[in-house]
Amino acid sequence: MTASLDVSGLAYAYPDGHQALFGVDFSVARGERVALLGPNGAGKTTLVLHLNGILTGGTGKVTVAGLPVDRRNMAEVRRRVGIVFQDPDDQLFMPTVREDVAFGPAAAGMKGTELEGCVDRALALVGMAEFKDRPPHHLSFGQRRRVAVATVLAMEPEILVLDEPSSNLDPASRRELADILRSLDVTVLMVTHDLPYALELCPRALILSDGVIAADGPTAGLLSDDELMRAHRLELPFGFDPRSVSASG
Repeated sequence: MTASLDVSGLAYAYPDGHQALFGVDFSVARGERVALLGPNGAGKTTLVLHLNGILTGGTGKVTVAGLPVDRRNMAEVRRRVGIVFQDPDDQLFMPTVREDVAFGPAAAGMKGTELEGCVDRALALVGMAEFKDRPPHHLSFGQRRRVAVATVLAMEPEILVLDEPSSNLDPASRRELADILRSLDVTVLMVTHDLPYALELCPRALILSDGVIAADGPTAGLLSDDELMRAHRLELPFGFDPRSVSASG
C-alpha cells in the first residue's frame, strides 16, 4: 500500500542562509496518527510547509499518496494535504460558517446540491452542523477551531496536518477535539508541544531536533526516555507519568 506521506533526504536553507532542515527521512502509513515533537527552532514549521508545497526549493523528496510534491502535481497535493493552522482566524474569513467550509470545494468547481452536501458532511464530522449559518466571529475559540478543521475536511484530504491543535483550548474543548480527531478516517500529523495530548492521540511520535529526525517510535516509549527528553529540551508537565496513559490507536 502506498504511504500517505514519504519524506526522503529533505534539506532546506532559507534565503538568508539559515539551514532549517538537514536531511529529514520518515514515512507515514495511511490512517496513522503521528505526533511531530521538538523544541522551538527545530524546523517543525519548515517541514510542514514542505508537505503541500508552500515551501519548495530545497533538496530531497516529499511524496503524498504516491504523488511527488512538485509544480506539476501542486493542485492535487494541496487538496490531499490539509493544514489546520494554530490560529483558526487565519482560516476563517467569510461571513458565515457555511461559506467558509464551502470556499475550498467551490473554488475547485463544486456547486449546487453536491456543494451543500459536502459542507453538511464536513460540519457533521466536527459536530458543528447547527452552526452553519452563524458568523464565525460569534463562535467560541474551540468552536472556531472545529470549523477550521471542517474547512480542510471539506476537501476530503488524505492527510490532516494540525499545528498545535490543543493550544488555547479549555479542558472540555480539548477533549471534544480529541474525540473528533480519533473518529476521522484520515492520516494525521500533529505538530504539538502538548506532550500529554500527543500521547493521548498519537501512538507514534517523531522528534525533530536541529533539523533532523532524532527519534521515531511509540509515543509512550519516547516520552518515558528521560535522557532523550532532556537532550531535545522536551518537558512533560510536573507529575505526569507517560507510562500511565495508553494512546488509542
